[in-house]
Amino acid sequence: MEVRLLPWERCIHLTLLLVQLSLPEAAASCRILRCNAEFVAATVHLSSSSAAALSREAVNSAYCGALRSYGMCTKRMARSCRGDLAYHSAVQGIEDLLIQHRCPRAGPTLQPGPLPQGTMSGDTCLYERNHVSREGQMPEYLYCSVFGDPHIRTFNNDFHTCAARGAWPLIDNDYLYVQVTSTPAKGGTYPTVLSKVTIIFKSWRQCTDQQLYQAELDDVPAAFSDGSVWSGERRGHRILTVRTESLGRHAEIRAAYIGTLLVVRQSGRSLSLSIRSPRGIVEAFDPEHDLQLCMWGCPASQRINTLRPTAPDSLAAATIRAEAHCAALLPTQDVYYHACVFDLVTSGDPNSSRAAVSALQDARNMMSNRQGVHLLPAAAAGRAQLQLPLLLSMLGVLGAA
Repeated sequence: MEVRLLPWERCIHLTLLLVQLSLPEAAASCRILRCNAEFVAATVHLSSSSAAALSREAVNSAYCGALRSYGMCTKRMARSCRGDLAYHSAVQGIEDLLIQHRCPRAGPTLQPGPLPQGTMSGDTCLYERNHVSREGQMPEYLYCSVFGDPHIRTFNNDFHTCAARGAWPLIDNDYLYVQVTSTPAKGGTYPTVLSKVTIIFKSWRQCTDQQLYQAELDDVPAAFSDGSVWSGERRGHRILTVRTESLGRHAEIRAAYIGTLLVVRQSGRSLSLSIRSPRGIVEAFDPEHDLQLCMWGCPASQRINTLRPTAPDSLAAATIRAEAHCAALLPTQDVYYHACVFDLVTSGDPNSSRAAVSALQDARNMMSNRQGVHLLPAAAAGRAQLQLPLLLSMLGVLGAA
């Protein structure tokens, strides 16, 4: 029985998953990310588009060689990565793939090949400057944010509130992988908060190596996971940088090679993430990557309608107080106002309003179209499945039990 080959784009998911499984921060001496990046670089030419001229046997042979190289790299890291969960997950993943693809244990290896000389122009690692040079105009920028319990403003200006808990990918394209984790709020049973943000910048040409950034509640570092604050330098510009305006509660990450800005912050007892990225970067993914909250929002079955709710009598007083509180902070009754009311009613925590206020400020600072900052309910209603009145009724019944 012939084993169906996985294209390299699917293999990157394995690599990313292995990194995400690492709950403790990796020790500085453990360089498992380097092994991951080398494996991706060695298999990039095996994508369905660029490997069309190769036979199935040749592609499988090359892929097996890359797996053997990956395995050798992990063996070199065995001592320094002994207690790292991502390392042990990678080792097991390699074993599984060797079996799945019927790869001999012994055989030639496949290393990432050098870039052809002369393929990089002077501005290749500076996306915006390179785009203006090629197109004669600035790139079109798109904006996405996630905040609160959790609320998503997509690149297409849809607005959803998600009922789902756990880890969900926001972005998964050729350059960037972003995942957020939503967990039950501390001290509460029903509301959820964004408790973790994971960002993987994929290695690209000579601009930057793969980098990992992770933030958790009460720990928003102003550095990547390896302790560095910048990566790559080109023509006097640092290609990937992290800075902060409030240590431990804010981080601004600029990726010049993809023209992308990400802002991670803690507002009250929840994390939030805002992303500004060119359309050409945002849309650089294959159909297999069909779960990206920033592209399509929450799955339809997981959406809650927070717009113009009518609360049950048991929560009417709390809703009136929440509306007054949010109206003082957010005079325009846009999606941020409705998100603020929803978070206040479901959590009962006045500090939860900070998430919507901060998200609106990020939108003002990062969106190219200032006219579209105040997204109104009629423009963002979408196709919600779970109605807020029903949810609030359930909370009232359960809370009284």
